[in-house]
Amino acid sequence: MDIRRSILWMIFIFSVFMIWNNWQMYNAPVKPVTTASTTSTTEQHPSAPATMAGNTTVPSNAAATQQASEKITVSTDVFNLTFDTLGAQLVRAELVKYHDAEDKTKPTILLESGEKTYTVQSGLIGPANLQKSYPKQDTVFTLVSDQKTLSGDTLDVIFKAEADGLEVTRTYTLTKGSYAIAVKDNIVNKSTQTQTPSQYLQITRDHHEPTGGVAMAPTYNGFAVYSDAERFQKVTLDEIEKNSADYVKSAPDGWISFIQHFFVTAWVPQQGKDHAVQIRKAGQNLYAISTVESLGNIAPGASANTAATLWVGPQDQKALSKIDPTLDLVVDYGWLTFLARPMFALMSWLHSWIGNWGWTIVVLTILIKLLLFPLSAASYKSMAKMKNISPRMQALREQYGDDRQKLNAAMMEMYRTEKINPLGGCLPILLQIPVFLTLYRVLLASVEMRGAPWIGWITDLSVHDPYYILPAIMMATMFFQMKMNPTPPDPMQARIMMIMPLVFGAMMFMFPAGLVLYWVVNNILSIIQQWFITRNLNKAANEEILTHR
Repeated sequence: MDIRRSILWMIFIFSVFMIWNNWQMYNAPVKPVTTASTTSTTEQHPSAPATMAGNTTVPSNAAATQQASEKITVSTDVFNLTFDTLGAQLVRAELVKYHDAEDKTKPTILLESGEKTYTVQSGLIGPANLQKSYPKQDTVFTLVSDQKTLSGDTLDVIFKAEADGLEVTRTYTLTKGSYAIAVKDNIVNKSTQTQTPSQYLQITRDHHEPTGGVAMAPTYNGFAVYSDAERFQKVTLDEIEKNSADYVKSAPDGWISFIQHFFVTAWVPQQGKDHAVQIRKAGQNLYAISTVESLGNIAPGASANTAATLWVGPQDQKALSKIDPTLDLVVDYGWLTFLARPMFALMSWLHSWIGNWGWTIVVLTILIKLLLFPLSAASYKSMAKMKNISPRMQALREQYGDDRQKLNAAMMEMYRTEKINPLGGCLPILLQIPVFLTLYRVLLASVEMRGAPWIGWITDLSVHDPYYILPAIMMATMFFQMKMNPTPPDPMQARIMMIMPLVFGAMMFMFPAGLVLYWVVNNILSIIQQWFITRNLNKAANEEILTHR
């Protein structure tokens, strides 16, 4: 197998990967709901297990009446958050350190309400047979804290409401430099009867697609739930629409989330306490995921306290794992996770020393090249020898003509005599395929690459080169490599080989600049290595000829 077959195999494998990757990542594209029916504001949803949450039902997000409420905006060094006193729910989150995918002068808006819906709620619900209306997302709360701008290390935003004998004081604690929000409820029974409430934590989302992303590689946009028993489970909005979602229904651990490209919103309830998980359609073009935890009996005059962590921000693996060791699973590398995670760990370590993700990719490429040097060196030696004997091979073809059997036998004898491995030319390219595909997943899924510059015109390694300079360099280096390899004797094959750099270059036009950077550096290193090996082989051959004269 010579270099032309290697290239063709690479194209085939790469194409299969792209088809498989797109199928995996976007198997069930979410479509706008077109049903003409409307959902009642009192829509009943599947109840939690009676043993878990007292046979309660989580209210629909649409079940908010037109009560007067107030929007409260608070700011930290990483957030501009908007709370609605109706339900004390979080209805808008601007991530001020991450620019919008389309307009870099504006911050990324993760949570919002209005034309698009992506909000976070929590509240109390009672047993369905008692028809209790405890403070929840359709209850008007009162803001009791004064400070709205973070001036120290933490900022407490406190709301209070009372309904059906229960008073809830909810405290959102924001921390400097953190996207984690501590959410605590103090629940006091002010009635004369024992109360048995359950608390729910909820994320509500419509079908809208986030901006940005790579056109050729759709990323996951949907709910995910984790439990130690069932591990990481995705639930798409399309599965909810079809009522075909399969996920863990109760667990004493884990978390719930909504994942989109580079960002995530997640609730992490208090661990060690049983909670039910509900994922459902919550209205027309509206979907919700929630956990429901029974708080037991609260006697008259007694109180109960709950604590949970809410994450609204980037898929920062290091920060996420500090909240829960499994929360970094929201960074979705797909079926290449077993390779992508070690690669990202190595890149993070290199970046801690280098300080630039572009140069980190360059150094990573050099390290990979050094690691694979023995195998690739043997391959380049084989290709150099193939090039040296190409005149003799052409003579054999002319000698045997259409007699393929005799030609193949003569060629195999020549390979044996010259100690050439005809499969050797495949290795340099085949060895790069898993590295290339793994780096592709790392660049696509790691928020650290978003907005990360390299040099000059490359200001974001996660998107394509704006001037297509790197793809052009890649094509040039591939052409140069072709010239260093044996020329196929068949003119048609030779023309096909010359077209290959154009094909790959065109494919790379819309790929992340970081990925093209890896390929360019790898090509340059391969050219240097192949030139060095070929020169030494030719030098040794000339010395041997002079010795025998």
